[in-house]
Amino acid sequence: MKKRVISGLCASLIVSLSACNTDNVPTNQAPADAVKTQAATAVSQALSSGIDFSNMDKTVRPQDDFYLYMNGAWMKSAEIPGDRTTIGAFYDLRENARNDVREIIEDLSANTHLVAGTDEQKVADLYRSFMDVDTLNKLGITPIQADLTKIDALKNKSELTAYFGESQANGGPTPIAFYVDIDAKDSSRYATHLYQYGLSLPEKDYYFNQAERFVNIRNKFALHIEKMFDLAGLANGKVAAQKILALETAIAKQHWDVVQNRDSTKTYNKYQTKDLATLAPDINWQGYLAALGADKQSDIIINQPSFIKGFDQLVKNTDLATWKTYLTWQTLSQSASDLTQALDAENFDFYSKTLNGQQEQQPRWKRGVSTVSGTLGEVVGKVYVKRHFAPEAKSRMTQLVANLSHAYASSVDSLDWMSAETKVATKQKLSKFTSKIGYPDKWADYSKLTIQSDDLIGNLKRAAVVSHNKDIAKLGQPIDKGEWHMTPQTVNAYYNPTMNEIVFPAAILQPPFFNLKADDAVNYGGIGAVIGHEMGHGFDDQGAKFDGDGNMRNWWTDADLKAFHVKTKALVNQFNGFQVFDDLHVNGELTLGENIGDLSGVTIAYKAYKMSLKGKEAPIIDGLTGDERFFMGFSQIWRVKMKEEAMRNRVATDPHSPGHFRALGALSNVPEFYKTFDVKPGDKMYVAPEKRVKIW
Repeated sequence: MKKRVISGLCASLIVSLSACNTDNVPTNQAPADAVKTQAATAVSQALSSGIDFSNMDKTVRPQDDFYLYMNGAWMKSAEIPGDRTTIGAFYDLRENARNDVREIIEDLSANTHLVAGTDEQKVADLYRSFMDVDTLNKLGITPIQADLTKIDALKNKSELTAYFGESQANGGPTPIAFYVDIDAKDSSRYATHLYQYGLSLPEKDYYFNQAERFVNIRNKFALHIEKMFDLAGLANGKVAAQKILALETAIAKQHWDVVQNRDSTKTYNKYQTKDLATLAPDINWQGYLAALGADKQSDIIINQPSFIKGFDQLVKNTDLATWKTYLTWQTLSQSASDLTQALDAENFDFYSKTLNGQQEQQPRWKRGVSTVSGTLGEVVGKVYVKRHFAPEAKSRMTQLVANLSHAYASSVDSLDWMSAETKVATKQKLSKFTSKIGYPDKWADYSKLTIQSDDLIGNLKRAAVVSHNKDIAKLGQPIDKGEWHMTPQTVNAYYNPTMNEIVFPAAILQPPFFNLKADDAVNYGGIGAVIGHEMGHGFDDQGAKFDGDGNMRNWWTDADLKAFHVKTKALVNQFNGFQVFDDLHVNGELTLGENIGDLSGVTIAYKAYKMSLKGKEAPIIDGLTGDERFFMGFSQIWRVKMKEEAMRNRVATDPHSPGHFRALGALSNVPEFYKTFDVKPGDKMYVAPEKRVKIW
């Protein structure tokens, strides 16, 4: 299931007045003036600004590069550990959350008298099954042997295509991804969906780009397949590698690219299931859907119909033996990190080291924690919330969301490019936003899942079956408004258009995003901008296609929609101009939705912050005005450092711009930033007023 999420944020150490020298904080305003009254000084002694001054590079003018001004010293000195590809606030919080979850899991695992079938037993034994390397080495590929035998026994294309469904229902690989989600044009019902799938490399361009880097990746990919076959004791690895690469290249040719797949209009194509045989006659649709438990559905939504049509021709024209080789590879590759140490190491060498630049495998406990958290997430999440999420954090977040919503409505009223008619529809949608903060009201039920301490692959397969059956059971039932698509210990956030909801898990509600000990300015610049970002997704180039009830329909006047597209096109052009490396620019079309979210987020959060002051002057804290703290708080959340390989991968596939440009791109369009830091013509961040983009 696809959800919009925040993906690259930044970290900081909170510094109080007593620990910092305010003379070391350059601004373009006088460091001392009449505003510094005795009362303001008393406030500054009680509150922290929430700004980490040690990260700042005072040799950079804030008017030229505010991101490096705030984060440059850290960028120069911070080193990426060998077992990571990325560091920064967002990623450091993830590490903190993983450490917290480790304590929870190990506390549960220390109990040797757990009752079979309890959630605690399942957490402990799943972790043990992952950590028991000796057993995994002894088992070899035995845990997937039944799947490989079944693949080898396929007699014809009808059995082959039915197996695609059977494999997915049991947690295995498939070249066509099936899922259950809310119908985008009828948000009162769940519908079945099909999505293109089946590639081992990150995106279709990896199969066709003739640049040296991509040619090298394809050559290493073929060698990787050969090594994996050899390590698994499978014959003819070299020949198999060439067949697999050729077939995946043919599949990739049918794939839509990352920009096309963002378009919610183009990817909504409802078919009657009886008509699937006309679209793709060489696929055994009855067998495929029956294996998934979805053969009673009268319709299905296909995201990329041309892919299904082209894939059908591949089924027809590719011999059965090649398909068996492909499925054998996909099964082996998918399970590699949960099999022997040798297979795990080779899998790491290609996918983490070659593709992303990660030099060392993570300690096994880290991966074990991720496995448990991904499989039994809300069991762990329930304990995580009790230990690490203060009730006052939820209360304060609830108020912040209400304040941002009020500011958003006020901002809509002030827009000079939108008609009164569309303003009414916009505010109607805004009034219907649902916010979820911290954790779900009702926790997930894992009673149907069996976990054994010596059966890692079996545990994961059984978990996949339970998850799949849970999704199938939604069909024909009322929408579950309480469902979460992230666990409380996830450092992230998302907007879900078909439920018109914004969701903030507990783990992201920490400094530098959210700091209970800091003055409001930095919280509005941090988590306030994140709240505004997620609200902004409701009105980005795709979210704006959905109404307040989660239905995809046009609620715009023609003139307003045209004006909106002019503004979004200008934002695309701005971000296309950001250069990541000498040979690589940001993809403004791919990142448009997130860039709108960032621009909306900081704009609305600033407005909400000023409204919260109720006409009063903000106190001076750590030598900084409220407006300075707001924009500094915003910039520091995007602090990130990434391996070049990982960055190139992200730019090709991730709808979020790199952190550096998320900060610069948003702030260069905000007039209040110019006023606060005296940005003028000739400064590198200066954009002429007529070229600045203001959407919301």
